[in-house]
Amino acid sequence: MRSHLSSLLFLSVALLLSLAIGSVFISPAELWQTILGNGTEINNSILWKIRLPRTILIALTGAALGGSGAAYQGLFRNPLADPFLIGVASGAGLGAVIAMSIQWPYSFWGLMAIPLAAFITALLTVFIVYSLARVGRTIPTTNLILAGVAFSSFATSLTSFLMIRSTSEVRRALGWLLGGASQSGWGAILAIMPYLLIGLGILAFCGHALNLLQFGDDQAQQLGLNVSRAKRIILTASSLATAAAVSFSGIIGFVGLIVPHLTRLWFGPDYRRLLPLSILGGATTLLLSDILARIVIAPQEIPVGIVTALAGAPFFLWVLKTAKNQGYW
Repeated sequence: MRSHLSSLLFLSVALLLSLAIGSVFISPAELWQTILGNGTEINNSILWKIRLPRTILIALTGAALGGSGAAYQGLFRNPLADPFLIGVASGAGLGAVIAMSIQWPYSFWGLMAIPLAAFITALLTVFIVYSLARVGRTIPTTNLILAGVAFSSFATSLTSFLMIRSTSEVRRALGWLLGGASQSGWGAILAIMPYLLIGLGILAFCGHALNLLQFGDDQAQQLGLNVSRAKRIILTASSLATAAAVSFSGIIGFVGLIVPHLTRLWFGPDYRRLLPLSILGGATTLLLSDILARIVIAPQEIPVGIVTALAGAPFFLWVLKTAKNQGYW
């Protein structure tokens, strides 16, 4: 319980910092007055039309990546399985750009189609990568990474081709590629909410199943778990959360790798605790990364994916070395 409260406290601080920091700084007193409805017209416009929807979308994206990363690592029993490294994020991104390339209006239902297309291609990506990496009843780490990198390159190439071929909707796809969180507004949040609530809501109740799966399929079956059904549910929910995250925020790497690892080191391997803490930790981590992206070369901003990649690449190399020493290869 204390771990959950501390995670919520860190998330609250990150949320307030995200609302205050930007090209125009809003002091805590001004922020409080604006929330109460007594702020200036400029602060009202900045907070309610720009900062708040961006902050919520970034937090939801980080929560989805953190939760799905923890679920993928538990499902594959592999410390390197996360939506970015195994190609699911790129596959979901391909589906999102396919939907964007169709000349739908910027209506609610037009926006709803983007995460749906991303979900379909994310599931297809998981199936392809899983099939390519599997050797008998095991999934070697080397195979998983190679299959993920190969399919990610393929999906990225198709995405680039679609953007080059696009005419009227290229701006929409380009905005996604550069990090659409600052441009999407409240429509994007309403569009991904159903997918995100379903995906993360299901994962939050899969902790016990993931704990049993760590013993292996046969042992989990003997302990009363319907292994095939549990894997399908976890895989579908994780892919749904990843698709929702990618749809309007672009492909953001390493959050699904770093957050579950650190959470596991600090709070233990019990997935009943690990999953909700990874969801909260993912939201906090991406919010802090987004704040850093705003202030590094202020008043200009850099895509938040660059920040997570700069932090995540060295962490990935450390995890890679640790996984090799522990016999995951």
